[in-house]
Amino acid sequence: MKIVVASDHRGFQVKSRILTQIAELRHETIDMGPVTSEIVDYPDFGAKASQAVSDGHADRAILICGSGIGMSIVANKFPGVRAALCHDELTAEMSRRHNDANVLCLSADLLGERLTSRMIELWLTTEFEGGRHARRIGKIAEIEHHVESGAEVCPPCE
Repeated sequence: MKIVVASDHRGFQVKSRILTQIAELRHETIDMGPVTSEIVDYPDFGAKASQAVSDGHADRAILICGSGIGMSIVANKFPGVRAALCHDELTAEMSRRHNDANVLCLSADLLGERLTSRMIELWLTTEFEGGRHARRIGKIAEIEHHVESGAEVCPPCE
């Protein structure tokens, strides 16, 4: 699997550990930056990684910022991206099992090294269950298509 990893300055050290872990799990990694721990804006790096997933140049992405929230917001702006902000093993597993998340967003400030490592392992090895969950993912894709085309998604509120 080809996995892109990006962070902001607060996630820079965590990103380095994640890249090593993914390589040890025998996946191809692409470091989308930053290359130093100097202060940067998370949207710049989150967008590059999310675009790679959206365009099919990468299978998945892992994004790290201080809280994980900003990266999650950025990632979910891209067509076909299903980014999940996860904060424990259960949310990491369920994001794959039920939501077929292709972008994992993590907090550099709130998660310990062991927990982050375990979450990544679970996220990379958990398969999407399909079934009723596939129907729901299809509905999300439909909504995304309507929004992109400017079509009405829901009837106007009165």
